[in-house]
Amino acid sequence: MINKQKYKKRNFIPNLITLLNMFLGFMGMVMMIMGDPIRGGWLILFAGLCDVADGKLARMLGIPSRFGVEFDSFADTISFCAAPSLLIYTVYVEGLPPLLGGIIAFTPLLFGTIRLAKFNIIQDEDPKSFFIGLPTPVNAIIIVSYMLFNHQVFGEMGDPRIALPMIVALGFMMVSPIRFSKFPLLSFKRGKSNSMRLLGVLVLIASAIIWRGIVLFPLMTFYILWSTVKWMIDHDRFEEEMPVIKNE
Repeated sequence: MINKQKYKKRNFIPNLITLLNMFLGFMGMVMMIMGDPIRGGWLILFAGLCDVADGKLARMLGIPSRFGVEFDSFADTISFCAAPSLLIYTVYVEGLPPLLGGIIAFTPLLFGTIRLAKFNIIQDEDPKSFFIGLPTPVNAIIIVSYMLFNHQVFGEMGDPRIALPMIVALGFMMVSPIRFSKFPLLSFKRGKSNSMRLLGVLVLIASAIIWRGIVLFPLMTFYILWSTVKWMIDHDRFEEEMPVIKNE
């Protein structure tokens, strides 16, 4: 009985971080509606950190649960699907016909929810070091980092003629068979490959804090291009394996 109570108390910790993820995404949307997409974008980035932390923490504590998986999907829908769609609509579709602008802005929400639904249906008990398709948090981070990069370097939000095609392409990548490297385990004792990836993530986070939008977008773009090229080179070998969408 005591062990069961301890389990419930520990189980609350990652769910609380997931709740914070959801709240940050919601507040990001509030900031956009109030006319402050920059602060809204930063809140989405902070939500991304929470999304990484909740799943890692649940596995470290040995308490992954079906509720946690479903709750995380709902949080991701708000922070990384609905919030980016609202950002696109408030920043990049001005001047387009309302229907066309709405369809393009709807792209992250459409493909993001399809991806999350696939994840909830398909589960794999054999952990792998990759995602199949672009993860929804990464998609949101790229969109936000594009805006922050342009705002910091050029003093504006970015050219819609570049942003909108990029957004559509990223949407299709979320449901594509392209393999993207998974975020590493939070330990330098899990092999050289994991240590290198963990070091890269820590450098990325530190760079985003120090240089803000200047570094984040180029690094995320490199991640996308590198993963795509690597998948194209190894495509024949990948086709022999069964595709599985992994936890985000």
